[in-house]
Amino acid sequence: GAGEVIRARTLTVGLLNASQVHPREAFADAITDRAAAVVFVHNHPSGSLEPSAPDLAITRQLEEAGELLGIQVLDHLIISKKGHRSLKQARIL
Repeated sequence: GAGEVIRARTLTVGLLNASQVHPREAFADAITDRAAAVVFVHNHPSGSLEPSAPDLAITRQLEEAGELLGIQVLDHLIISKKGHRSLKQARIL
């Protein structure tokens, strides 16, 4: 409840243009750690900060799974050499 980072974890290492992630794995450690909330972060090696259709789909899946589990998804960030983009600030989350 203090809003402190418990731990940063790598969920998956993707290929050149895709990365598979499933809500089951995404929340497994958060459940073990009894986390109240999570922030997801992924990179775009292309440099684009625009969320792709798969990015938007997995964000919605993660948000729905978090609601069922009682673990709030605070944000989903996209990072690249050009900077970062918060899906919460973009009002996508």
